[in-house]
Amino acid sequence: MSKGRAEAAAGAAGILLRYLQEQNRPYSAQDVFGNLQREHGLGKAAVVKALEQLAQQGKVKEKVYGKQKVYFADQDQFDTVSDADLRDLDVKIVALTANVQSLQQSCRYMEAEMQKEIRGLKEECAGYRERLKNIKAATNHVTPEEKEQVYRERRKYCKEWRRRKRMATELFDAILEGYPKSKKQFFEEVGIETDEDHNVMLPDP
Repeated sequence: MSKGRAEAAAGAAGILLRYLQEQNRPYSAQDVFGNLQREHGLGKAAVVKALEQLAQQGKVKEKVYGKQKVYFADQDQFDTVSDADLRDLDVKIVALTANVQSLQQSCRYMEAEMQKEIRGLKEECAGYRERLKNIKAATNHVTPEEKEQVYRERRKYCKEWRRRKRMATELFDAILEGYPKSKKQFFEEVGIETDEDHNVMLPDP
């Protein structure tokens, strides 16, 4: 192995070891790849190889369930947790779970409302595009002021569409900061559909 590849492999192993220790829960190689690929740019093959290397070195534990392997931090390195601490953690987990469920419910409601408003805006935009098309095709049937009014209203609705999309994106990003799974998994669990899912794009300003 070249020096550059050795350093890259060591870097990947260090990132994965730190991640497993911080999270302290079992992950498959696919889970680790999905969670870290965007932030660190790790390839799936590099993740699999680094996890196997860490397991061979005894730095992490490996368990096989059927055809799948899972990896987790060596529990011997952590302090023993008392029953009281476990009860406190259980209480926190219940509270956090309730909070996540509440956020998911709020997201579903907001998504439904936003989809409703977006459909309305799309219909209005389609109507204005049709009007604009007819205006462009017509001769001496519309004043420059009326034409400008149509353009102005189109810009207004596109701006509102863009603003609402940005608000939704910021809300999702805030939720995902404390969400244990990937953005794609979050959208699937909550039932969120994006403009991209329907091949819809904001019109050019």
